[in-house]
Amino acid sequence: MANEIPEPTKAEIKERLRKIREGLKITKITATRSVKGPNGDSFVGFSAVYQTIQNDYGGAGVDVLETPEDYQAYVEQGISLQEAKIARYMLAMECDIAALESAAANGSISAQRFQDSISGVKESYTRLILREMGIKHGRTSEE
Repeated sequence: MANEIPEPTKAEIKERLRKIREGLKITKITATRSVKGPNGDSFVGFSAVYQTIQNDYGGAGVDVLETPEDYQAYVEQGISLQEAKIARYMLAMECDIAALESAAANGSISAQRFQDSISGVKESYTRLILREMGIKHGRTSEE
């Protein structure tokens, strides 16, 4: 079988995946939360976009860009995967807080549960953000 294509090596696969990962540009992050309670569900959904053209009505559109070059430069913008993870944590934290606020406002959770939950949410997301930034226990690697 002279026409067989050789299987890629593990190192070649890893290198290809590394290049793809480094080339990712994230332009939209979405987070949704729901808090269930005796007075109903409190649902919140947030979407954040990063310098991209949206097809949503009322958003920036292709018609505002002068040339195909302007369009290409605009849509190639975005954030790295690591930045997107950090942005996701930030957006998810705000979404969690908003859902808890709604649940507290309609009486589905007590004021004490609200305060305890908010503290826990902020602490957990701060830990995730710092870990993604390479900061352990509130210290940078330069300290």
